[in-house]
Amino acid sequence: MTGSDPHRVVEAVWRMEAGRVIAGLARIVGDIGLAEELAQDALVIALEQWPQSGVPDNPGAWLTLTAKHRAIDMLRRRSRYEEKLQEFGRDQVRQQADVETETVDMLDDPFGDDVLRLLFTACHPVLSTEGRLALTLRLLGGLSTEEIARAFLVPEPTVGQRIFRAKRTLSDKHIKIELPPPGELPARLASVLEVIYLIFNEGYAATTGDDWMRPSLCEEALRLGRILVGLMPSETEVHGLVALMELQMSRIVARTGPDGEPVLLLDQDRGRWDRLLIRRGLAALQRAESLGTLGPYGLQAAIAACHARAMSAEDTDWERMAALYLVLGHVAPSPVVELNRAVAVSMAYGPGRGLEIVEGLGAEKALREYPQLPAVRGDLLARLGRTAEAREEFERAAGLTRNERERSLFLRQAEALRE
Repeated sequence: MTGSDPHRVVEAVWRMEAGRVIAGLARIVGDIGLAEELAQDALVIALEQWPQSGVPDNPGAWLTLTAKHRAIDMLRRRSRYEEKLQEFGRDQVRQQADVETETVDMLDDPFGDDVLRLLFTACHPVLSTEGRLALTLRLLGGLSTEEIARAFLVPEPTVGQRIFRAKRTLSDKHIKIELPPPGELPARLASVLEVIYLIFNEGYAATTGDDWMRPSLCEEALRLGRILVGLMPSETEVHGLVALMELQMSRIVARTGPDGEPVLLLDQDRGRWDRLLIRRGLAALQRAESLGTLGPYGLQAAIAACHARAMSAEDTDWERMAALYLVLGHVAPSPVVELNRAVAVSMAYGPGRGLEIVEGLGAEKALREYPQLPAVRGDLLARLGRTAEAREEFERAAGLTRNERERSLFLRQAEALRE
């Protein structure tokens, strides 16, 4: 790998290999925090050596081998070294060549049990949602504390504290780095999927800040989702989540205008949608359907597919979409699902029908500070010719959102309704 900037190569390799390196180390030393420290040591060594010695032909293997050597050196200094080696089937006197062969063989298997154990541990329900998000991005995404803080628009010390508390909680509660027993797998998988989709959603529709979207977070979530597909290829909802993210990701370029302003779905140039991502998303949805009954993510993917298959908003199968939202509301009841159903119903059967559903959501506590509720109501009222009421709703939505781009959008919609 000659002719490359060693520092950029180290950064790229770390982003791709961090999860696997830390996962393998965690299995050896039994502690996530210590595993990350050892992996970071290997990263520092690479940054020191590669600019002088050149980038190795297999940088991922080099990084993993260096980190494992440091782990073995540390275990040698511990009284339980022999016990640890026996536990993991290692021989203290194994030759270096054998260790290198083992490492390269492990890297040839792109998705190992170690990564799956680490993913389930980082997304353990015992952790807070914020802790799970930060720890997953740090350990499996290879993101620095600064990068995570920038992505979520929170102070760097806050992210550092979240990661520290998450690690400490796992240690204090003696959470093992292991796959959950079969009886706990569905609930634990739900936590993993939730974390990945939360990361994606924060990138797709940023809740705060000056940017409408943060595509890097979407890309990271999609990468984690694809890893999970490789780890758990027989799980319907894993394919459903990846299908959903692929299909939504296909619209990202069309979601903003020349100056970064939001472009709503019905106004988007569908010629700018990524057809490759659409094909991948539809294929993932087909795999999910072939494995069994669709769950919440699969149903949302089926809804997104209605948009992806239509060449224009008018061609969209809104009736099917409204029916899918009805099913989703039974499978995973939520006021937000019902609000989205109202939009689909309004497109299929008229704004009056949609408004009836929205009016029934006014008392929902979960939507009290949700800017999309008055925004949807404003749109429906405008379509019914009730412009003064619609303008008030858009102004209310602007007052609720914490995203500057979204606020500007709502204010423009309100201004457009002035007589």
